Amino acid sequence: MSWLEAVLLGIVQGLTEFIPVSSSAHQLIVGRLFFDNDGGGSAFTAINQLGTETAVLVYFWRDIVRLIRAGVLALRRRLPWSDPDAREFLLVIIGTLPIGILGLIFKNAIEGPARNLWITASMLLLFALVIAYADSTARQTKQVQDLTTRDGIFFGLWQALALIPGVSRSGGTMSGGMLMGYRRESAARYSFLLAIPAVWSSGLFELAGEVSKPNPDGWGQVAVATVLAFVIGYAVIAWLMRYLTTHTLRPFVFYRLGLAVLLFVLLSVGALQAT
Repeated sequence: MSWLEAVLLGIVQGLTEFIPVSSSAHQLIVGRLFFDNDGGGSAFTAINQLGTETAVLVYFWRDIVRLIRAGVLALRRRLPWSDPDAREFLLVIIGTLPIGILGLIFKNAIEGPARNLWITASMLLLFALVIAYADSTARQTKQVQDLTTRDGIFFGLWQALALIPGVSRSGGTMSGGMLMGYRRESAARYSFLLAIPAVWSSGLFELAGEVSKPNPDGWGQVAVATVLAFVIGYAVIAWLMRYLTTHTLRPFVFYRLGLAVLLFVLLSVGALQAT
């Protein structure tokens, strides 16, 4: 990987991880369009996401410390699981299970056939319609404090759809949350927290695999991309949490539709290779 590619992919990751446009789709598109490769591959994408998830840890660190403390106290039976923070801690763990289990089961497909740009374009289009429907019709009255075990599991299933490039982790969980009646900002907050164990597990797993390879190289480029993803990702979280309190997701829907159409055109005329 060249330094230019590392810088560009790090910027793309930071800009697109938290808004509902699919960061993995953008990594694929940028890699194929400008560098004639797979956007660093699924391993690079997973490791690079550690930068944006570190941004989540820093931005929500007070919430995270509070939830972990409540979870530990509940495990030690010094706090009931009915406590809101203890329940949220437990539901973050429960909500992580679907993407972890499905990610292991379909690992080969995710790293291979699912990275076809025809699939990516189709998912960008399909989930643009899902997000638009959820954003315009959902009641959006519930908050994080209203989470139930059933909702936590369904949040996790919506997040698991993001294993397919083009769906978007935030887009999937936010639209799923809104369809269950949650407010945009509440669904986004829970989406970010829900991603922490899933992304860190995936990223560290891929990192261990890369380190174990003989004569690994390119770590300087990976480090630069990850740091850029962290800095830009933090700024995007801060902006998005303010934006969602007063705005709809309509601009992201239009962007997804436009990008999907552009991808279909480029693939149809042979200007972009699907695999």
